[in-house]
Amino acid sequence: MASGPIEIEIDSRRVRDALARLAAHSSNLRPALTEIGEVLIESTKKRFETSEAPDGTPWAANRPATRKHGIDKPLVGETRSLANLINFDVGSDRVSIGSPMEYAAMQQFGGTKSEVPHLWGNIPARPFLGLSAADEREVLDIIEAHLAEALGAR
Repeated sequence: MASGPIEIEIDSRRVRDALARLAAHSSNLRPALTEIGEVLIESTKKRFETSEAPDGTPWAANRPATRKHGIDKPLVGETRSLANLINFDVGSDRVSIGSPMEYAAMQQFGGTKSEVPHLWGNIPARPFLGLSAADEREVLDIIEAHLAEALGAR
């Protein structure tokens, strides 16, 4: 018996087809990324209903002056502009979630009157963008489903 490397060549149409699907799928992540973007938009919009950050911590309540104007829920004004204008952008290898609203970053990270003098007062951070534990599971499920599809397991 000769010693040395062992080579096995598999000539299976199913294997070749699955590898071709995987290669095609791997070179075009847009379908999976688009699905991920759609899921993250929905979970982000739900945060405006639950008033919770992605990590589950509650947002700071509105101040009495804001509540006096009939706005009880944080980040939810009469027009719901911030919640309604959450969008995503897909690139070849990434998906970004955000808002075009000028004040979105201030709401996400907070700010002080000393940093931004035209504010009425200090703004507490109320993170609405991010990945919750449930989001992470759903994103992993999406990726797994797309990989399974590429391998013909679906």
